[in-house]
Amino acid sequence: MTIDRRNLMKGAAVAAAVAAAGPTWAQDDTLQVAMGDIASLESLNLLIAMERAEERGVPMELTFFNSEDVATQAVLSGQADIGVGAPYAFIQNSDAPIRMFYRMSTLLFFPVVNSEVYSGWEDLDGEEVTVHSRGSGTEALMRLMEQIHDIEYSNISYVPGSEVRAGAMLQGTINASIVDAANFRLLQEEGGDRFMRLPLEGVNATDEALYANTEVLEARADDIEVFVEELLGTWQDIAEDPSIVGELREEYNLLPDLPEDAAGEAVPYYSSAVESGVYPTDGGSPEDVRDDIAFLAAAGQVSGDPEEIDISRYWDFGPLEAARAAQ
Repeated sequence: MTIDRRNLMKGAAVAAAVAAAGPTWAQDDTLQVAMGDIASLESLNLLIAMERAEERGVPMELTFFNSEDVATQAVLSGQADIGVGAPYAFIQNSDAPIRMFYRMSTLLFFPVVNSEVYSGWEDLDGEEVTVHSRGSGTEALMRLMEQIHDIEYSNISYVPGSEVRAGAMLQGTINASIVDAANFRLLQEEGGDRFMRLPLEGVNATDEALYANTEVLEARADDIEVFVEELLGTWQDIAEDPSIVGELREEYNLLPDLPEDAAGEAVPYYSSAVESGVYPTDGGSPEDVRDDIAFLAAAGQVSGDPEEIDISRYWDFGPLEAARAAQ
């Protein structure tokens, strides 16, 4: 499997130009996966599943784009076959022919502030906060807290990568953000009492899913079914024994450029994530979709009654049902 680390600022212009002319799918058999993030420990389970799919004859390539918006445009334009994200708002607003087909992770994040500057949600009224990207689960969650606590941020900044945001907090360049469990631990270890977690209401929502153009889902149905089978198997293997992540990272030589201390966090991270239920092993359900719509509607990102929505507008459960039947 190939991992392409291109910076795709220029890719955004290419995607827009291609989109204007209509989709042009790749001519070879490689399933191109677009991720609007940087390479990190959180990518390992996906990379392992891709390696396993490739061992079964489905060549795959992962490209790290510089934002989820650009990744979505790549899927729409045909530069990529599969995207990573939860583009509910994009689908609703544009009626784009893309559908989610596998729920990779649930939303488990930690709103964190510099305790020398802020002491609670009310202190963020009129202040700037930093999230992952526009339309992301981190933005939706912070928008929801804005409503719940009757505050209004002065600005929301977008900085991809939980570890990047944590590093900026340690450096003092940002004072209010939202990070994942691993980087919350880092802030505690490195900053001690300097950082505090703000209370968060329980939320059941998708953080990241896999999606594709409906034409790709039809044309590459067999290959995508194999991929989903490996996703289910990999998620189940990690749930049973998180230490397998470290073993398979070495076996497949995944993310070899990770610093040694970061690589050493792989197994603790997945152990904590499994315990917290971050990585569901069932791939998603219609009820999860309704929960997502309820959460995003409360956060102001989508509209509609979750009990009345047309689930097929957002999801295609065909690949997941086929993969489950094949297990």
